[in-house]
Amino acid sequence: MTNPRRIQGHTRDKIRARVIREETHCWLCGEHVDKKLRFTNGVHNPSCSKPNCRGCKLDPMSAEADEIIPVSKGGSHIDRNNIRLAHRICNQRRGNRDPNQIRYAKPLKTSRKWR
Repeated sequence: MTNPRRIQGHTRDKIRARVIREETHCWLCGEHVDKKLRFTNGVHNPSCSKPNCRGCKLDPMSAEADEIIPVSKGGSHIDRNNIRLAHRICNQRRGNRDPNQIRYAKPLKTSRKWR
């Protein structure tokens, strides 16, 4: 069976880029999303065999486009009103469940800024 996200992939990519450009906070945990994060330096996927790879595993706090109503539950993967910005880890924890069923850990607040 074909993955519905692969159908109209160009449209999906344009909407994903628009979501990442327009939004600033994760819709699941409410924290700011650093859009510059991509890969974690020095961390590799199990199948990585490239000798000069600096890191090929996506950072858990990187930006992702998440469907409010998951595609598996009938949501649209190309409707802008159904897609929001999320941290990768928040999106993975949620899966296809209702966001109200999951607790999202917010970063600890410290009394001062450390270098």
